[in-house]
Amino acid sequence: MTWRGCAVMGVLNVTPDSFSDGGRHTTLEAALRQARSMRDAGALMIDVGGESTRPGADPVSVDEEVGRVLPVIRALSGEGVLLSVDTMKPEVAAAALAAGAHLVNDVTGLRDPAMRRVCADSGAPACVMHMRGEPRTMQRAPHYDDVVVEVHAFLRERSREVLAAGVPSVLLDPGLGFGKTPAHNLALLRALPEFTAGPHPVLVGVSRKRLIDTLAGVPEAAERDPGTLALHLHAARHGAALVRAHAVGAHVQALRVQSALDRPADSA
Repeated sequence: MTWRGCAVMGVLNVTPDSFSDGGRHTTLEAALRQARSMRDAGALMIDVGGESTRPGADPVSVDEEVGRVLPVIRALSGEGVLLSVDTMKPEVAAAALAAGAHLVNDVTGLRDPAMRRVCADSGAPACVMHMRGEPRTMQRAPHYDDVVVEVHAFLRERSREVLAAGVPSVLLDPGLGFGKTPAHNLALLRALPEFTAGPHPVLVGVSRKRLIDTLAGVPEAAERDPGTLALHLHAARHGAALVRAHAVGAHVQALRVQSALDRPADSA
């Protein structure tokens, strides 16, 4: 599929411990209500996750993660919305794709060859993200000599490996907040034109992340949507094809206004 401008990927966490909305969508009824609300608000895609990847998060078993995401994906698969599964496990990705998911969003950047095979065999595109370490340890004093150069090089090399394995196409995600300090995150945001100038679409996801608390003093994650919008509009202006957000309606509205501002005056 293709689209113009910057679209919105809605976040649907069906976990009890996600940093922003953990526990709010753990029942099937609540998850479907939220997914349909995001679809109706204009989300291009909904990203269904059954395992928290917040800093320090503990892993869950394959069976537990499958049990969380599959009922949601099965119920939504025939309702005209694109579905992404947010998982690090090839077994979960395979089950989700078989149930109707369209894309695999893997925070490990498809480092497991088995995940590449699952996507290739299913003909499913994948989101390749950069993360230093793994969720339990990624924020323990992350260090880079040059974060922009190193993350960009990782995404270029990993995307080549993934495509060579038969995955049909990729999105690239610099992984803001995943093994990075606030200074690293800001450097990557300022360097977005270097990432978006490449051949693959770029996804940016800073929705309600701690970076906004650092910049604006907002300790409660649920209150960080204004800061999220500011960062995601910056990403859109610098070529991001997709932003991953909790507040879908606000993002769709803001991006439409931004798009109108960017059009030549005689085309308004």
